[in-house]
Amino acid sequence: MSERQPILSVRDVKVHFQVKSSNAWPWTPKKTLKAVDGVSFDLYAGETLGVVGESGCGKSTLARAILNLHPAKSGEIVWMGKDLRKGSDKDWLAVRKDIQMIFQDPLASLNPRMNIGQIIGEPLRVHRPELSAAEVDKRVRAMMGKVGLREQMINRYPHEFSGGQCQRIGIARALILEPKLIICDEPVSALDVSIQAQIINLLKDLQREMGLALIFIAHDLAVVKHISDRILVMYLGREMELAEKHALYDAPSHPYTRALLSAIPIPDPKLEKNKQIQILQGDLPSPMNPPSGCVFRTRCPLAQERCGKEDIVLHRVSDASQSSCLLV
Repeated sequence: MSERQPILSVRDVKVHFQVKSSNAWPWTPKKTLKAVDGVSFDLYAGETLGVVGESGCGKSTLARAILNLHPAKSGEIVWMGKDLRKGSDKDWLAVRKDIQMIFQDPLASLNPRMNIGQIIGEPLRVHRPELSAAEVDKRVRAMMGKVGLREQMINRYPHEFSGGQCQRIGIARALILEPKLIICDEPVSALDVSIQAQIINLLKDLQREMGLALIFIAHDLAVVKHISDRILVMYLGREMELAEKHALYDAPSHPYTRALLSAIPIPDPKLEKNKQIQILQGDLPSPMNPPSGCVFRTRCPLAQERCGKEDIVLHRVSDASQSSCLLV
């Protein structure tokens, strides 16, 4: 893996927002909400990086920062050797042909006033204006077939489709430009379990066929295990652990990761009944006032005095795993 060059390198990216309380005085200073606070990783061609963590930990903000939908405060976002944070709007427009996104709510991400042919073909009309209407129609119909939609549906509107079909439409729209990277922001969380499996298998098949790299954001660690090569665990805007799939699930090094994995249901009723669930004590701290040192220390069963005093960074635990925990 280290001999290859990554197509995307994220280095110490921070996304902060200035927030003012609704009941504050006009002269009250704004507080800083640290949604993403120093995240780094590499992504390689054809690889899937899973991103997991509790709600509010910064997963979606990180995804939007990569696309400059939420501009990063600092850090580097290097795409194919070029730092995008130093690029112009024209540079970003060119990059968006290669990086596409699938959103969480399949129906809300589609324009209800456009039919399916118009929705899927819109990226071509924006980024490939030289194509004729007939060529756009041909490519749209071909992409519909790839994602399991019948050509006869091309003139229908989003409200006429199920959630799973709407997500297939979103996938077709993301793939129509033949990108190198797709960011999937919880693409199956709003779907039934059986439909989730269909969408995951569809993404894996398309990845193999088109050589796609994926960033797959989800809460469900069982789903992430099925699709990912490596997994990034986030908590309160920080990295807790970054590891290859089998290393993370077989021998998690961070206490937060172990707590997340203990909550995964086991299909065997006897094993499920007898398993030990690590329930985290206390509430998630505010990202406007995170704990010093390790941000997880206020809920960590292994926390020591040094955890609140030392700077926490990812360090190598094994050839397949990195952790931010000082105790490993």
